[in-house]
Order: sequence, then structure tokens, then C-alpha cells
Amino acid sequence: MTDLDAPPVRYEVAGGIATVTLDRPQGMNSMTLAAKVALRDVLHAAAADSAVRCVVLTGTGRAFCVGQDLQQHVSELSGEESFGGATSLADHFNPIVTAIATMPKPVIAAVNGIAAGAGSSFAFAADFRVMKRSAGFNTAFAAIAFSCDTGASWTLPRLIGYARAADLLMRPRTVGAEEALALGLATSVVDDDDFDAAVAELATELANGPTLAYGAIKRALAFSADHDLPSSLEHEGLKMKITGASADHRAAVQAFLAKEKPVFTGR
Repeated sequence: MTDLDAPPVRYEVAGGIATVTLDRPQGMNSMTLAAKVALRDVLHAAAADSAVRCVVLTGTGRAFCVGQDLQQHVSELSGEESFGGATSLADHFNPIVTAIATMPKPVIAAVNGIAAGAGSSFAFAADFRVMKRSAGFNTAFAAIAFSCDTGASWTLPRLIGYARAADLLMRPRTVGAEEALALGLATSVVDDDDFDAAVAELATELANGPTLAYGAIKRALAFSADHDLPSSLEHEGLKMKITGASADHRAAVQAFLAKEKPVFTGR
């Protein structure tokens, strides 16, 4: 099988961890039509699979993902129509980022290299961003006279504030891992040689955790970002009722009373 014949996205599930790997290293994991469809579909599969309790999104080669494949994009340009009209956003990029942000289980962006354009937006939508020390972010959109997409206008200000988000979006540059950590873009930065082990350790911890509670916390954070305190308190109460009736909550209370470590099933 040649590189051109190989699937652009690999999907593997083991030990409760779904690893989604963008696998077009020759194109820096840029998003062709086939890659966008495959990524959207495997993320939906991970969300629906009760055996999956944590999702890791990563890339192969020297890039995490550099966004839209511009060679394919240029071939699709026609007159004033660009980016396939709104089709690529509505059919691919928007469902992909929505799946990441609303995944009812934790999502780790394992940023193995440069993340640019929509690739950076994928990472911004994740719950955790573990970066190689050699990796970096670049919003890139304005550099090719694009507005921002794939949720960057929503996720980036929530991570680092409006002023910094506006600066990075309007004046795109590569933000190295250490700066990303200082800004709040990265959850952690690890040496390149320790990267795989650090990602595996975090993914295992999360996969063994209270998955239902994690999902409820994600929904509560998203809800409260756009609602006032009374509404947020009411929403929290609903989530507490659901998680309070879970098997994991009962197991945690029993383990606490017995001075033991709880074993969670994710339910």
C-alpha cells in the first residue's frame, strides 16, 4: 500500500482509550476531503462507543495538523466561491470541532508538532493539550486572508481572553510550547522523548476515571460560559442529580468510607 492509498486517519481502541491519529505525514496532516470525512466519522464513533472513556487526537510526522489542504482547496476555487462555498465548514469542520467539544468523555489533543489553522482549532476544542517541547500553534487564518473557523472565535477567547485571542488571530505567528503553556493554550509541555509516555499516562488516568462525571463537568462548563449564575446553578443541580445517582458515585462513597481507592466503571 502506498502513502496515497493509506487511510488518512487511523482509529484504535484499547484499554478504554480511543486513539485518533491523523496519518498524512507527507502533507503535514492537512485535511483533504477524505481526511475530513474520516475524522468526523471516527469522532462520532468514539462518542457513541460506551467502551471508549477517553479520546486522544494526535498526528504522525512533524505536524499535528496544518488545517485545510490548500492544494485541494486551490483546485476547488471557482470565481468568487471559496472553500467549497460553506459546504466544507457545514459538512466537515463544524461537525468535527463540535464532536471534540461536546464529546461526553475527556479529549486529549496530543500536539506532536505544529498545529495550524483548523488544526490549531481542533486542539483548542479539546479538554487537555499535551505538547511536545518542539511543537507550536499558529492560527494562520489571516495570513491567507481568511476569517477564523472551526470554532476558534469561541474556544480561543475562553482559553486566553479576548485581547490575546484577537492578537493571535489577526497577527498570526507560531507560538512555541513554552509560550503556549504560559498563555494557557497548553495543559502541559513535555520533552519530545517523554511525549508518548506522558500522553499515555494522562489518557490512562482519565480512562479509569468517572466518565459520566467528566461528561457532566464538560457540559456544565460549556453551559455556564453563556448563562448567568442562577441559570448555571440550576443546570449544575440537574447534573448533580444525574451523577449522584450513578454507580461511580456510589462506588466512590463506599471506597471513601472503607478508606480504599475507588474503581470506576464510567457509569
